[in-house]
Amino acid sequence: MFSRCRFHLVAIVVFCLVTLAASARTEPTPAPSTLGTGYHQMYNLNFTDAHKTFLQWQHDHPQDPMGFVSNAAAYLFSEFNRLHILEVDLFTDDSEFEARQKLAPDPAVKAAFKQQLAESDQLADAILARSPQDTNALFAKILAGGLRGDYAALIEKRNLASLSYMKHSRILADQLLQRDPTCYDAYLAVGVENYLLGIDPAPIRWFLSLTGAQPDKAAGIYKLELTAIHGHYLAPFARLLLAVAAIRDKNLPKARSLLQGLASEFPQNPLYAHELARISH
Repeated sequence: MFSRCRFHLVAIVVFCLVTLAASARTEPTPAPSTLGTGYHQMYNLNFTDAHKTFLQWQHDHPQDPMGFVSNAAAYLFSEFNRLHILEVDLFTDDSEFEARQKLAPDPAVKAAFKQQLAESDQLADAILARSPQDTNALFAKILAGGLRGDYAALIEKRNLASLSYMKHSRILADQLLQRDPTCYDAYLAVGVENYLLGIDPAPIRWFLSLTGAQPDKAAGIYKLELTAIHGHYLAPFARLLLAVAAIRDKNLPKARSLLQGLASEFPQNPLYAHELARISH
């Protein structure tokens, strides 16, 4: 029953649109790097430039935990790409997912990933100790938990540990949404739990509800749609998850529409075009 935590903020790097500032000068100059720039580079599998962008953000904003958690995401997504983890059919076929092999992570990447998450947590915890209402720090904690859950489930095949990370991130997301209901990216963490646990059999849903989990497929889809429509960082990722859900529900027209949009928006990433071709035959 715990296999479905595979989607918990998986490859959190698939969530950001590029935001380039317009130059006020007559001669064109490079737009300043932003977190959005780095996520767009990651999303297009340009990991070298993504790391450079996030390291520059860390240099310019040394007290912002988002620079460190974002760089951790770049390390994780590069491992997903190297290990061929992100094929959609792996996530739409439960038997194939259960039969997956435990993978061999790159030790250097794992160490860098953990170090960046530790830096982010340290900064976020210090900010929240001073300002418990700081939504940026709380959002960094949500992302860090999601990344740890992804690594545990998809690389180390530790599904129970991933479920624990999923639950913790959902609790933090609930807290963030109580403070700011317009932080639409945070609905993804809640929606993922709702949906993935909601597609378990009824007795399992009942058991999970006793543990504080929130299994509700319809509510999960609704919250994913909120992020897909109104979100900033996580909107593209929510659209990917909605495409996967549509494939599982045999709603191929909806899946094709979502994947076509993603393929057009991020042409350097072949995942969407590949999956679109696969379900179009």
